[in-house]
Amino acid sequence: MNFYQKKLKIAFYPVILFMAFSFTLCAQPDGAALYQQYCAQCHGAELNGGMASSLIDGVWQFGAEDSYIRRNIKHGIPHLGMPSYERSMSDNEIQAVVQYIRNAEDEKGVVKPPTPEMFETMDYFMEVETFADNLEIPWAIDFIDKNTALITERPGRLRVVKNGELQPEPVKNTPEVLHEGQGGLMDVAVDPLYEENAWIYLAYSHALEDFQGDRPPALTRIVRGKIENNTWTNQEVLFEAPPETYSTMRHHYGCRIVFDPQGHLYFAIGDRGRGFQAQDNTLPNGKVHRIYKDGKVPADNPFIENKNAMKTLFSLGNRNIQGMAIHPETGELWTTEHGPMGGDELNKIESGKNYGWETITYGRNYNGTIITENTHMPGMEQPNLYWKPSIAVCGLDFYTGNLFEKWKNRLLVGALKYEEVRLLQIEEDRVVHEQVIFKGAGRVRDVSTGPDGAIYVVLNNPGKVVRLTPEK
Repeated sequence: MNFYQKKLKIAFYPVILFMAFSFTLCAQPDGAALYQQYCAQCHGAELNGGMASSLIDGVWQFGAEDSYIRRNIKHGIPHLGMPSYERSMSDNEIQAVVQYIRNAEDEKGVVKPPTPEMFETMDYFMEVETFADNLEIPWAIDFIDKNTALITERPGRLRVVKNGELQPEPVKNTPEVLHEGQGGLMDVAVDPLYEENAWIYLAYSHALEDFQGDRPPALTRIVRGKIENNTWTNQEVLFEAPPETYSTMRHHYGCRIVFDPQGHLYFAIGDRGRGFQAQDNTLPNGKVHRIYKDGKVPADNPFIENKNAMKTLFSLGNRNIQGMAIHPETGELWTTEHGPMGGDELNKIESGKNYGWETITYGRNYNGTIITENTHMPGMEQPNLYWKPSIAVCGLDFYTGNLFEKWKNRLLVGALKYEEVRLLQIEEDRVVHEQVIFKGAGRVRDVSTGPDGAIYVVLNNPGKVVRLTPEK
């Protein structure tokens, strides 16, 4: 290219850029027109509802985040009669509709409704009160006694509620966590024999300390310690995976901690975004693990005789378990597991069994593509219940209190996406009834029976814990 050709090319750059910019402006989908074409018939020309719900009242029954709304438009909610629009609108057009709805919310000054003070269920009217407020991404709750609760905040703080008051200072000297993506300080569990030994257990995302670089690999770590003078002391590491199994992914850490009557401690590590590894018994991710409370490995663990397998493994093929509970009568372990888009699962976990991920699943990738056509395969367990579409199951507990007598030993299930607490009745390992007992107050990260018999619900957004009791 000679000098004059270069000059000519440079002279045309502004023209080319202007044409490209103008084309981009012209090519932007018209969200308002698309809404009127596809959505107004059900949701109203003014977005205030009709045959379907209002979109400007601050209530999102099926997920308030943009990503959930986009998926619901694209893939529909078939069981409620909402069609999918993936064949009618492109992803850019769907995004334009979402932006149009958000702009309408802003114009109306829409805010999320306050937490309800009363909630009606099929069995009870429930009173709702705030137990702890102004928390930053609370993740879990457990109780030392009827007057003292522990709450984790994902950025890495362990908070204490004493006699109904959230203490202003977090517990000092707790382990450093990697608070990125879905990682941070996750579960807290109080030893069943706390009055004798004072042990408290934590699960968190642990980064390799000696890593040189900007993105250290991380994995779930389990420790126990004691709280003395509001300070974390006597820490013992109970589980830490080999460094080579750590991952730079920042999601699917798990993790809950529960104890069975025999003194075993169970915890789960998510697949860390590598679903195929959930079938590999030499790796820690995508599995349920079982140890003793001091970190020792039980001699009857199912893979103990396998030379190459991790000795702590209890089950395989679990995508991302964030709910675990022990049945108060049978001692059996039950879990809730995040599916991808569709395929959230409730499972009774048994020794050495394979729960299928990602060889079999009832879900699809988040973009709607197929993960596998297989939902069944020999040697792999079927879920006791699956949710399709996903409700983003999170937090699990069997109700063991006395305030809600009709709900004794029924299963409390939290849902992030649908902002719900559901109550499941299980008979002979089958879910025979399911009802929503609490909804619309925020993303439910954990749910637990308190020593007073009340139900405590941890809400990520807003950052608070609410207490549910029967109407007096």
